[in-house]
Amino acid sequence: MTRLLIAASLFALAVVQPGAAADLSAYKRPLTVPFEGVTAYSPQLATLGKMLFFDPRLSGNKNMTCASCHNPSFGFETPVKTPIGAANTALARQAPTVLNVAWVSPFFWDGRAPNLEQQAAGPITAAAEMNGKLDDAVAEMQDIPDYKNWFGEVFPDKGISKETLLTAIATYERTVVSNWSPFDRWVDGDEKAVSDSAKRGFELFTGTAGCSSCHTGWNFTDNKFHDIGLPGDDIGRYKIDASSPDNKYAFKTPGLRNTLYRGPYMHDGSLKSMDEVIAHYESGGVSRPSLDRAMSPFLLTEDESKDLIAFLGTLTAEKQDIPLPTLPN
Repeated sequence: MTRLLIAASLFALAVVQPGAAADLSAYKRPLTVPFEGVTAYSPQLATLGKMLFFDPRLSGNKNMTCASCHNPSFGFETPVKTPIGAANTALARQAPTVLNVAWVSPFFWDGRAPNLEQQAAGPITAAAEMNGKLDDAVAEMQDIPDYKNWFGEVFPDKGISKETLLTAIATYERTVVSNWSPFDRWVDGDEKAVSDSAKRGFELFTGTAGCSSCHTGWNFTDNKFHDIGLPGDDIGRYKIDASSPDNKYAFKTPGLRNTLYRGPYMHDGSLKSMDEVIAHYESGGVSRPSLDRAMSPFLLTEDESKDLIAFLGTLTAEKQDIPLPTLPN
């Protein structure tokens, strides 16, 4: 990874309203990763964080890693309704993807963590998830010579601590970026990069289907919370922020990069396929006071649904290699 990955600026997200002319420039991907206001990037720090991300010694029973729920093979999510945690029981919510989290804030489906460092601590220490204890992990790593050397090199004044451990993981996560896709080549001017079906799907995405009301910018998320009318008792954002009744049943808008690898879908994993996702939005969702104003019924033909899915397929990277690290002993 080169210094080109260190960002000089954030990309401004632009909302394309339903029915408006689709503006491809609003979806142009940035060329650098933003590291403003956080620990500066270095290859050594990111490599250390990657080792920790895949190290089961952070979990209470030494049998789970961050990648257990954020699997690179499945778009850094899990291919089941919801992940299985340390207690061998299914968790209440699907694992949000780690892809492109450098452009995401706040974190978790309900936004309870303001930064990646705090987010990383949550699953590691949650009894239902990894059931680890950071103090125990720090003590164990003090006894692993390679880890002690790595931390000493990257954090010469601090060494191994809860803070430096979480900083390393967060730094690695910020480098997890979806690779170039056919859509990006189309945005860059290659008219042959995507099919005519996908182009029609993009028009539906930004028009009739109204997807771009929430899925905006290069990462296709407005980083906000919406009640999209899914049935269930999980009140989402409202449990964290009860300042507005609109926060009831509201969950963070997920980005759509590599989305066809990331089913099942939604915060609860309740929709198995993209066909089910489209059918849900066509229905307009469960009617209730907090339902987002952008949610309204519409109807697509079978061919239009295929076009929309064809467009979503163009957001998947043509190549995404994530080699596993060698862990210190």
